[in-house]
Amino acid sequence: MPDRSFSSGAAAFLSRDFRRYQLARTLVIIGAEAQALAVAWLVYQITHSALYLGYTGLLLFLPGFFFMLPAGHVADRFDRRLVILVCYTLQVFCTTALVLFAWHGLRTVWPIYSILFVVGCGRAFSGPASSALIPHLVPKEHFVNAVTWGATAFQIANVAGPSLGGILYTLPLRGRLAGAGIVFLFALVTLFIFLFLVLSLKVRPGRMEHRAASADVILAGLRYVWNTQILLGSISLDLFAVLLGGAVALMPIFAQDVLHTGPRGLGLLRAAPAIGALIVSMWLTWRPIQRRAGAQMFVCVGIFSVATILFGLSRNVLLSMFALLLVGASDMVSVVIRSAILQLATPQEMRGRVSAVYQLFVGASNELGEFESGVTASWWGAVRAVVIGGIGSLIVTGAWSLMFPKLRRADQLTPEALLELDRAQSAQQVRQL
Repeated sequence: MPDRSFSSGAAAFLSRDFRRYQLARTLVIIGAEAQALAVAWLVYQITHSALYLGYTGLLLFLPGFFFMLPAGHVADRFDRRLVILVCYTLQVFCTTALVLFAWHGLRTVWPIYSILFVVGCGRAFSGPASSALIPHLVPKEHFVNAVTWGATAFQIANVAGPSLGGILYTLPLRGRLAGAGIVFLFALVTLFIFLFLVLSLKVRPGRMEHRAASADVILAGLRYVWNTQILLGSISLDLFAVLLGGAVALMPIFAQDVLHTGPRGLGLLRAAPAIGALIVSMWLTWRPIQRRAGAQMFVCVGIFSVATILFGLSRNVLLSMFALLLVGASDMVSVVIRSAILQLATPQEMRGRVSAVYQLFVGASNELGEFESGVTASWWGAVRAVVIGGIGSLIVTGAWSLMFPKLRRADQLTPEALLELDRAQSAQQVRQL
């Protein structure tokens, strides 16, 4: 008889720890997304500056740039669950500070920037540990299903978080917590629930790497990615495509000055990519990618770039939301493929360090991309910045398809198929020599 649990689209949820961790992760991301919306709107209301909006992304990125590689070693050297708990306890203190800022009626952005930098430090260490924890929560045969459901949970949170943040921000409340304050308080509650659920996990990954910290050990993940072309190609494609094509940091400007909506409209705009991604991710849980994974990834990144250009040119809220739906839907496919390649093509004892490299690239594409968007918008205006960025992203996609043929030829998302592809590429290089 066939194993129905294996063929089921929800096979990963047979694992108790996976169910609890995904619930915890979904709730805390909802809180974080609501908090991010409140921070962005508050910063823009205080400064009315695209550049100052860009600084919020820069301050989240810088800690990852400095600490991500040591953070990868920490994820391999210590219990990954414990690392996550410590990092999110730090987040509790940061969000508490934001609540206090709102309570006292903040009129300057510098205290917010200091908190964002500390939040970035926590993310730098929790990111690799969280990514490397997933393979411990489910059997190997359910891993791709777990990755897909993890991406689905992330998108559910990205739909709910900004929308809920916009609603909470505009509630007709009176008092010091009205507006941003109630959003920060909600985020604080989700953090406490997250800590409780992660504490209840039974998994204890233990120590994967037994060597002490050294330059050789810490840089091992970077060397592995550099020497594994399928990893280097997929990660760097995401870096440059999203770095150039990202428009999240400029959404408050589009909401207020281009589309003429308020915080609720901003919430809808920020939720639109996640809605598109959620639709696709739900489809992929029941109809997973079977063949031609690499080619599908390049096609979807191209669609992402074109949709970004459409968003920049739009002057209609509905058309803008449609473009952002396409952005999220196309990006979802590449996220699933990239995440599966990351874990399946990496030895277990190195997953923390390789995940750290991945998180560094993702942080560069997202947070540094927000800074890049803020700078270019201050030069050319928000509309031109988004359109030019989308064109640049499209050029990168075409160039990477030529530079990384191994990634383009990737077929099935299994360790055996990826290993065979690597061997074939190595044999071809030997013949050319």
